Amino acid sequence: MELKVLDQGPSAAKAPSVKEPSAGGGCGQSACGSSADAMAHLPPHIRDKVRNHPCYSEQAHHYYARMHVAVAPACNIQCHYCNRKYDCANESRPGVVSELLTPDQAVRKVLAVAATIPQMSVLGIAGPGDPLANPERTFETFRQLTEKAPDIKLCVSTNGLALPEQVDALCRHNIDHVTITINCVDPDIGAQIHPWVFWKNRRVRGVKGAKILIEQQQKGLEMLVARGVLVKVNSVMIPGVNDAHLAEVSKVVKAKGAFLHNVMPLIAEAEHGTFYGVMGQRGPRAEELAALQDACAGDMNMMRHCRQCRADAVGLLGQDRGAEFTLDRIAEMDIDPEAAMATRARVHAQIEAHRQDKAAEAAAAHPLDDLPAGLRPVLMAVATKGQGVVNQHFGHAREFLVYEASPRGVRFMGHRKADPYCGGDDTCGDGESALDITLRALAGCEAVLCAKVGIAPWERLEAAGIMPNGEHAMEPIEDAVAQVYREMHAAGALDNNPDWMTA
Repeated sequence: MELKVLDQGPSAAKAPSVKEPSAGGGCGQSACGSSADAMAHLPPHIRDKVRNHPCYSEQAHHYYARMHVAVAPACNIQCHYCNRKYDCANESRPGVVSELLTPDQAVRKVLAVAATIPQMSVLGIAGPGDPLANPERTFETFRQLTEKAPDIKLCVSTNGLALPEQVDALCRHNIDHVTITINCVDPDIGAQIHPWVFWKNRRVRGVKGAKILIEQQQKGLEMLVARGVLVKVNSVMIPGVNDAHLAEVSKVVKAKGAFLHNVMPLIAEAEHGTFYGVMGQRGPRAEELAALQDACAGDMNMMRHCRQCRADAVGLLGQDRGAEFTLDRIAEMDIDPEAAMATRARVHAQIEAHRQDKAAEAAAAHPLDDLPAGLRPVLMAVATKGQGVVNQHFGHAREFLVYEASPRGVRFMGHRKADPYCGGDDTCGDGESALDITLRALAGCEAVLCAKVGIAPWERLEAAGIMPNGEHAMEPIEDAVAQVYREMHAAGALDNNPDWMTA
């Protein structure tokens, strides 16, 4: 079953429809993030808050869209991994925007996006600076949206320095999802990440500044939890700096009531102009990140589907549709906010009916625990445009979702960014082809599931030890991964048979 509305673009009809749900597979039953299983222990009112929030629910991110508006230019701390950039359409990372908006412009843009993409459920302010260092602009945007689009969840992401004094304002504006970036609870480590903070009208450097930041973050976290606000903690994994410390961070923030921990990889390419990038600080390898996430998962729910979005991101996670909603384009759009809200309500109801059908089907599905318990786990990459199914051509994928299959079941592990193989010029600036970049991104994966794959990339994938598979197009991802794992077992691949690809 395919939810056709999810692929509609700006020219889509104002009242899109969704096909009736049919029997599907077990989407979203992985053991990480805040998937269906991970949310089972939560009170109903908490589950309701995160059910259609793509940044808090691993299952929801297949179906619901989010949007960030860039209304907050100033920042009150300096981070060695950050360099705020404007008009950088080709960079996808926090702090980058194409247009800085006034609150009025931001509200107009939100209404345009929400009318065009009815699966939008969340609006967040995450920069390009810190929203709470720009309180007037941030809260004016929230005030207008509460009045004009009350069905959209409002979120804020902050470094936490100004958080305690803004908790009352956040609650007045019905902000019930807040993300705090907490990279450490040790000032000595903090001083290596944040060279200074701007505190009480002066710049405080080094360990003293880091201590102030940590104290404010922890105080703000406790205050939000006491007010019933859901808190997600983001942490940037920096090898050799805080990687051995983040398990302790996870314990501390869980003890203080954080709902979800998102350990993200450092982005430190030299061309981004950050201190870490210029100084050659490396980011973590995929296996290092996964190992740390697993180590932290013993203490609290882990988020693994984060895309480290731009401060003006639009669309499903993994998408960037911001170019469709520039100020000049939305000025020409005829927007009826009440009609758009009614359409969103209908589309969201249809999505939820579909998800309930899939959850019921998943509950009746047979797990992989009938296989021999000693079989090794396997990583598989999946090309998908969303909806929880294998539905994208290998050559069109800008990212791949990575799943682990083992006799314990199928679990989502994260995503790997790639360059589209079918994007025109196949050669990148340093002579490396787009396919080379994708093969490097898929290191450690033993199979890639996609809707279609060409002969040339098929041969390169096989040569790299990655089995391409286009036989499960339009099937639910977890079902397809489980079936391929069974096929690998039958072919002897899990017994280290070197000829299993041709078996």
